[in-house]
Amino acid sequence: CEEKIIANIQKHYPDHAILGEEFGASEGQSDFKWIIDPIDGTKNFIRGIPMYGTLIGLEKSGECVLGVAYSPALNELVYAAKGSGCFADGNRVTVSEIGSLDEALMLYGSFKPFDDGGWRNLFFWFAERTTDQRGYGDYYGYMLIAKGCGEFMLEAAVSPWDLAAIKIIVEEAGGKFTNFDGESTIYSPTAVASNGLMHDIVLNAIQQFKN
Repeated sequence: CEEKIIANIQKHYPDHAILGEEFGASEGQSDFKWIIDPIDGTKNFIRGIPMYGTLIGLEKSGECVLGVAYSPALNELVYAAKGSGCFADGNRVTVSEIGSLDEALMLYGSFKPFDDGGWRNLFFWFAERTTDQRGYGDYYGYMLIAKGCGEFMLEAAVSPWDLAAIKIIVEEAGGKFTNFDGESTIYSPTAVASNGLMHDIVLNAIQQFKN
């Protein structure tokens, strides 16, 4: 899958840089870099759980400007371009308008990275204060944020190819994306995506539990 994506990019944009999960980085001669995750949600895919997808993001001078997430099992295409909004199967989508923790649906990838990374108490702090929690995992939780189905998503162990498409999708849906330190970057092992209204609430809570 990644080989085919790379071949198509190189055919049409031979001077662009590429970073892929499977084949690493190749340098380019322009300001553009494609970042690819051929199967985000590999464990879901292996076990027949349909929440997995192909993620393709595009950076220009280090800024995420284009994101595409396609789920073959769900037959859903979500995409966004800077300044153009976010769309799911051709329909514009936006984040929710819930701004209080006790009404929020918390999404997360897996509990284990929180436990391994020293964030166990943070996880349970949120679990005790939100109306509900869902561990859909990987890209799918972020799609729910973009479509207004949840208020914030937390992950404690991620890579740039997990996030390049995600960041612009969430932002163009009206949400906000940072790491646990509040930095707007995909080059960090932690990630917070929210509807924007919840973002400072989430970040302030995270600061209380920093190691």
